[in-house]
Amino acid sequence: MMRHFLGSADLTRDTALQMFALAADLKQRWKVGRRGTPLAGRTVALIFEKPSLRTRVTFEVGIVQLGGRAVYLSGHEIGLGTREAVADVARNLSRWVDGIAARVYAHETIETLARHATVPVINGLSDWEHPCQALADFFTLWERGLDLAAMRLAWLGDGNNVCHSVLVLGALLGTSLVVACPPGYAPDERVQAAVRRLGGRLEVTDDPRKAAQGADVIYTDVWISMGQEAEREPRLEAFTRYQVNEAVVAAAKPTALVMHCLPAHRGEEITDAVLDGPQSIVLEQAENRLHAQKAVILSLLGGALDDV
Repeated sequence: MMRHFLGSADLTRDTALQMFALAADLKQRWKVGRRGTPLAGRTVALIFEKPSLRTRVTFEVGIVQLGGRAVYLSGHEIGLGTREAVADVARNLSRWVDGIAARVYAHETIETLARHATVPVINGLSDWEHPCQALADFFTLWERGLDLAAMRLAWLGDGNNVCHSVLVLGALLGTSLVVACPPGYAPDERVQAAVRRLGGRLEVTDDPRKAAQGADVIYTDVWISMGQEAEREPRLEAFTRYQVNEAVVAAAKPTALVMHCLPAHRGEEITDAVLDGPQSIVLEQAENRLHAQKAVILSLLGGALDDV
């Protein structure tokens, strides 16, 4: 049983599938008005060093939907590692709340919170991984009835934190994975090694058209993430060939789905026609962040499904 959710490798294939089933159940119950309160009297602290739309709203709303309460703490308010040591923040919060979700810069911050907290810690994003996003992504594909162990997912662009989480979870689920990126921007070698240790089928190439050929899913993300603004010009030059546009989508299967974790830089990594087109499932991904995270919270904090 998981104590924390810091990265995709905290899951197994079976626990991931159980999370999908729980997320689907919670989603359906909410839509038909079966709105219980399994987290009544529970409180979750939300630590946000980075701004957010989807992560903050889906965590806050998800906790409320489960009957709990969320306490939002900005990085300026608590000064992780500056005003107060991360370990001390973890120890103090553990005396007051039932769980911690954190969106931070350094992954070490998440690890330190988890090491010193006596309550569950959830990674809402770090510079190394974004496991809640990957869980919602594969839940979205599972919900659509795709055979995750038989499909090919092509990631085009930066081998970043979201890519890391998608690759590791994809390996656990048996998905065939291919990453197309410019030299120097591949997923970290340690992540590639972890994927292969898990038995994952992974190919890394610098040819975006080759990666897209025969793909069931094409996934992309921004080329310039928060904190990389000083690298904007060289990144734009390096990634120009990797835009997800109509020609790239045409190289994939006719039924291919297009994914993006958002926010999107329209006209850079993806065109409007593709992002807003019939093959795009980006809003389903965004919606499912809510339900996938509810499944994580409920699994870690406990709470009877009969109460939902």
